[in-house]
Amino acid sequence: MPNVSPFPPQSWAGLDDVVILGGGLAGLFCALKLAPRPVTIVTGAPIGEGASSAWAQGGIAAAVGPGDTVASHVADTIAAGAGLVDERVARGMAAEAAERIHDLLAFGVPFDRDLDGRLKLSREAAHSERRIVRVRGDMAGRAIMTALIAAVRKTSSIRVLEGFVGEQLRTEGPYVTGLVLRDLRGGLSDRLHLATRAVVLASGGIGHLYEVTTNPPEARGGGLAIAARAGALLADPEFVQFHPTALDFGLDPAPLATEALRGEGALIVDRDGRRFMFEVHPDGELAPRDIVARGVHEARISGRGAFLDCREAIGSSFAERFPTVYAACRAAGFDPARDVLPIAPAAHYHMGGIHVDARGRSSLDGLWACGEVASTGAHGANRLASNSLLEAVVFAARVAGDIQGLLPTSKTVPALDGAAGELPAGGEQDSDVMRRLRHAMSRHVGVVRSRSGLVEALGIFAEIGAQRIGPAMRNALVVARLVASAALAREESRGGHFRSDFPEADPAFAKRTFLTLAEAERVARGALAA
Repeated sequence: MPNVSPFPPQSWAGLDDVVILGGGLAGLFCALKLAPRPVTIVTGAPIGEGASSAWAQGGIAAAVGPGDTVASHVADTIAAGAGLVDERVARGMAAEAAERIHDLLAFGVPFDRDLDGRLKLSREAAHSERRIVRVRGDMAGRAIMTALIAAVRKTSSIRVLEGFVGEQLRTEGPYVTGLVLRDLRGGLSDRLHLATRAVVLASGGIGHLYEVTTNPPEARGGGLAIAARAGALLADPEFVQFHPTALDFGLDPAPLATEALRGEGALIVDRDGRRFMFEVHPDGELAPRDIVARGVHEARISGRGAFLDCREAIGSSFAERFPTVYAACRAAGFDPARDVLPIAPAAHYHMGGIHVDARGRSSLDGLWACGEVASTGAHGANRLASNSLLEAVVFAARVAGDIQGLLPTSKTVPALDGAAGELPAGGEQDSDVMRRLRHAMSRHVGVVRSRSGLVEALGIFAEIGAQRIGPAMRNALVVARLVASAALAREESRGGHFRSDFPEADPAFAKRTFLTLAEAERVARGALAA
């Protein structure tokens, strides 16, 4: 049967082989692993700039040091995940870490080495060994992305469409057949329709749906929303990780003070200089992130304040060892060698997302997902530090391998007709409606939650949904409802999800959440009708 486009001829750019939505680590790595197969990468911001990957400071977790083992890495991952880690997935991810590090070295990533040429490793919270592979202390994300962008630019089989965001998946029955893009630059037309053989969603997380976040403005769950609206199965949307040491300088996004600072001995203190985390957990500042985030949150709302003290542990070597954090501090008028730094928990990483199997396949034929938009089961209820970049490259490689094995390779990349205008200078500006949504997410669906707060948030989202809003806002609203509805249904506290009205973990809830958008909306309607 001949191929017949389901899209209007004037907006159809031809049949694309593989389209990857997202220009972060997962998307670029997947495209490179697919080469020389023709691939189109779609990204809203200039390639790499709208990706949380580029802002990652810690590094990549990999059991490559003397005395470290894959089994130890898996054990730490399971312990941090609060009972919900899929052990099989975690073991496979940790076992592939060394191979993926070698891939990145081959692409030109300048990981830190000691005088003997061995990879230099650091330790982060909840890791039992020094296993974080870094670049100049806190520049891993930027260095990795710089190397991969250069590799992508040199790969002739990869076409990059900058200035476009995914607005909708097109489907025929259970099959994903295309992707509708919105042109942010006003070129071509308002909408661009791509007919595809395979779609890979690597569009990042949801952090910018919160008022305080370390994520770029593009991280508003667009990929998750379009998959949910197409009927994809979702997993664990209630589990949002809040980084405990975002720098509270009044900036949006908030600069991040990497976990590695505490790994090197930095302390968390209140305004009287008292360390308080040992009152919360025996590991103090090196407790799992969810516990540290709640400790910092409680100190702040009690009026005691929360600060990061790096003066003794790092002091005058700060600028050399952690240049990214140092630059952010100096720009805000702080000297971390002499001043304590105000901190706040910030939305940082989404453990939930599109449910995928061990190959990165979603529940919809023709749709794969990798990176933060996917939920693999590797992180459970609380991601172990520096496992996110590892998961991104492991599953990006698996997605590429699965597509190569399933679909015969097309020979050409279709060209786009017409030229687009200049890329926008930054992310889309917040409207009053978006500011209202972000406030509701932070106040009611944040570090500490309760039934009354979650119901209030769902009521606000219903009011927003009744207004005339654009597609980007509607997609943001889909994700907000998903997180709040799943949080309402989980009547316990576990990992990144804490309910003040159910403060203990309940063995009956020691299982992952799987749901569709339709099921989440039924939860929301039931709560508002009660």
